[in-house]
Amino acid sequence: MPDQIQLSLPVLEPAIAAYFTRRSRKIILTLTSLWLLLYGSFTLFRPPLLDDADSVHAEVAREMLVRHDWITLYANGIRYLEKAPLMYWSMAASFTVFGPKDWAARLPLAIYALALFLTIFWSGPRFFNSAIAGFYAALILVTSFGIFIYTHIILPDVIVCLWLSVAMLLFWISLQHHQPSRATAWGFAAACALNVLTKGLIGIVFPLGIVFIFLLLNRNLGHLRRWHPFSSLLVFLAIAVPWHIAAGIANPSQGHPSGVAPTPGNVHGFFWFYFINEQVLRYLNRRVPRDYDTVPLLLFWGLLAVWMMPWIAFVFRAIVPVRMRSSLRRARLPRHDQAWNLLGIWAAFVMVFFSFSTRQEYYALPTLPPIALMIGGWLDREEKSSARAPGRIAGRRIAVVLFLLGALGAILAAYLAIRGRPLAPGTDISVVLTQNPGDYALSLGHFLDLSTRAMGAFRLPLVLTAVALAAGTFANMILRSINLIRIGNFALAAMMVVFLIAAHMALVTFSPVLSSKALADAIGPRLQAGDIVEINGEYEAASTLGFYLRRQVRILNGRSSNLWYGSFFSDAPQIFDDDASFRPLWSGPRRMFLWTPQDRVPSLPGPAYVIAQSGGKEILSNQR
Repeated sequence: MPDQIQLSLPVLEPAIAAYFTRRSRKIILTLTSLWLLLYGSFTLFRPPLLDDADSVHAEVAREMLVRHDWITLYANGIRYLEKAPLMYWSMAASFTVFGPKDWAARLPLAIYALALFLTIFWSGPRFFNSAIAGFYAALILVTSFGIFIYTHIILPDVIVCLWLSVAMLLFWISLQHHQPSRATAWGFAAACALNVLTKGLIGIVFPLGIVFIFLLLNRNLGHLRRWHPFSSLLVFLAIAVPWHIAAGIANPSQGHPSGVAPTPGNVHGFFWFYFINEQVLRYLNRRVPRDYDTVPLLLFWGLLAVWMMPWIAFVFRAIVPVRMRSSLRRARLPRHDQAWNLLGIWAAFVMVFFSFSTRQEYYALPTLPPIALMIGGWLDREEKSSARAPGRIAGRRIAVVLFLLGALGAILAAYLAIRGRPLAPGTDISVVLTQNPGDYALSLGHFLDLSTRAMGAFRLPLVLTAVALAAGTFANMILRSINLIRIGNFALAAMMVVFLIAAHMALVTFSPVLSSKALADAIGPRLQAGDIVEINGEYEAASTLGFYLRRQVRILNGRSSNLWYGSFFSDAPQIFDDDASFRPLWSGPRRMFLWTPQDRVPSLPGPAYVIAQSGGKEILSNQR
């Protein structure tokens, strides 16, 4: 009998390999189809780009092409020195192929998101010897609200998730060999360098901090000596350093700067502003100018539940295998326990790091991949365990809790849908909102303006949300009670697909408040070469005008925020007006289009004609 088994193994191995290949292909096809539905197709085209970060970042990429300058970033003709370039290079490449369109600006982030999902899927077999664990982890990320919403707003944090996930996967692979390969070492170095080019110093702080703490707790710091440190350092420097040197040369200090308060022609250059001001001082909450807010610490941690609902309900069961105490007592932990420890350290490092700094809601995104992997690993174990195993019992209990929470959420959504009266056709949604300008420095601050009265504009998304929450959590509870675990997980995933589509519909409905695209469309056909477009307030408040009109705009009483520091360089265009310089322009012969909030119209020295109104904003002109 043993001989028969040994003889049959060579025959079975190709069949097993073919089986895993077929299953992997099906999983990749499933994930790609979900990605096309949620991150491609219609979601690339609607809503239009939003004011602030969304359109500012797209405009930086557009000006990169117009100027043929891939070293110094510019926004509205002003040096924009605070960001790393990789995301803008990606958008500029997309614009080169497709033209400077809003969907072309979103396309690179969508592709990076797909690469993240596939990386997490491929991580499953490495960490847990299970393709299904990788599939569940990737499915959790595909259907997570955090990744979805911050891929539809142009921010680099999803790219940070990708490079950090690649680095951690390569590090984990390197641990499986006494003499790690150069491929894993150089790949890790390249991923760190690309992350530095994505979002600065955290691109190297995160992976090195996670790796060092993990090796220290596992008494394996000697791994660093074996992991080709010198050649890896050269790879990192070769990728990360050239742009920084070129940007420093192109943006030197001007005059004799002192302190942190610049004056025209007397300003620090790239290295101080990019490294000291934008990274060190920002972390310490001392950045200048102080034009941002920070999310309260408890809210920052609590938002993890929102970014990963409903899957976060399984997290407490998923982190049980993380045994930090045993890792301190033993020289080496079993491979399975090491995997859980690495994922736990990865997730904790990011959250703790930002707990001591200024933070925005989306700073928690790099925590999502390791949590998704831990939950995916636990869901795989639950599915493979017997009907009476503790994991199955815990899964059924969690399903009951999810149903109770889902029913409560469904009742609330249904109540708001019924309570909110439908708005009359043509009603501007801004008239039924409250005003909370103190919260607008947060990335989602404008959504706090929503009131019960405004819910009438969101009846269909609310109804879809109510049905999805009730049906999805109920189906999951029933299916888990009869031990159909995988189908129950699919029910939760289907629920989230419907919820994310509803969230996208709500964002489109709310977009007139968040975007000035409609106003750009109103004045675009009337705009002549000599006309002036001016924004009353900060550039970010109406940055969509610059992108969609393809021109530089003037700023009235808004020399602040992202354009503030660059405006002090000697070659900065004189586009900033105060009341004294604005009045002669308005009274002059050139036609002006003034963007302004309807409740903050400035004092005008002559007649004003309303060209268009949308989302609580309007365009005024000094000529008919």
